[in-house]
Amino acid sequence: MQKILLSGCLALALLGCGRTIDTEERGEHYDARGVVRGFSPDRSTIEIQHEKIPGYMPSMTMPFVARDPKQLADLKTGDAISFRMAVTQKDFWIENVKKIRREEVKVADPKPASSVSDDHNARLKEKDSMPAFNLTNQNGQRISLDTFRGEPFVLTFVFTRCPVPNFCPRISSNFEELQTAIKNGTGAVATTHLLSITLDPEYDTPNVLRDYAGFHHADPKTWTFATGDKNQIDSLTRAFSVYRQNEGGTLSHGLATALVNRDGKIERIWRGNAWSPAEVMKAIQTEVR
Repeated sequence: MQKILLSGCLALALLGCGRTIDTEERGEHYDARGVVRGFSPDRSTIEIQHEKIPGYMPSMTMPFVARDPKQLADLKTGDAISFRMAVTQKDFWIENVKKIRREEVKVADPKPASSVSDDHNARLKEKDSMPAFNLTNQNGQRISLDTFRGEPFVLTFVFTRCPVPNFCPRISSNFEELQTAIKNGTGAVATTHLLSITLDPEYDTPNVLRDYAGFHHADPKTWTFATGDKNQIDSLTRAFSVYRQNEGGTLSHGLATALVNRDGKIERIWRGNAWSPAEVMKAIQTEVR
C-alpha cells in the first residue's frame, strides 16, 4: 500500500513549493506562459505548450479548461499567451488569459507530424468495433476483448501518478461512482464492467495497479485495471486518439472514455473529462441491449 500512498500524495508534493494560497478557492495559483497548439471542437478546452511551471510541472503540451471561456474567444493556434493556473484538490483551470509576444515564451515549436491525416482517419468512431487487445490485470492475469464478450463495459485511460486533480483522479473518482451504481443496478447496468487502462505501463505494474485499485475501493468483479507492453498501449491510445507523451519526466496526455456493448461495438465515446457518471449510466440504460 506504500506505493499508492506515495503516488496518491504526489499532487500534494508537487504543490508544496512556489505557491500562493487563495483562501476563497483554497488552492494554489501559478503564473505561466505558453503557445496555443489547438482547441477542442467546442472550444471548451485549449491545448497549450507551456514553459516550466516552477513548483508544479515541467514544460509540456497539455489541455486546459478556462474558467471564463470568453477569454479564449479571440485566440488562435500559434498565439503566445500568459495565464494564471489555479489548482485545488478537486479542480484545475486557467484564468487571466492574455496575448503576449511570441519572443516572451521560451518553448520550441514542435516538428510537423507527417502521419496526422492517417491517424485521424484511423480514429475510432461510435458504432465501430472495439479493437482486439491483450493486457494484464491488477492480479497478473491475462485479459483480452474476449474476457468481456457478452457483457457491456466502459473503458478509460489513466495512470496512477497523474498529478492533475481533474484529469486521472477525477476519472477514477467517476469510475468509483459508476461502480456503486452498477452494483446497485439491474438489467444491462448490473452486468456492466469497468476497465481502466494505464497510460504509464513502465511504472504501473500489476502490483502498483492493485494498490491503486484498493485506494479506489475497486471490486475486481466489476472494475479491472490493466497494463501491457508499450506497443499494446500505444495501439489502443492511437485508436482512441488519446495523446500520450513523456515530457520532462511527466506524462502529458489526453482523455477518452468509451462504452462498448455486449458484441464489442462502441456505443459512445466521451472525450475529455466533462462527462458525468449519470450521463454514462443513462447511456448504458438506453443504448446497451
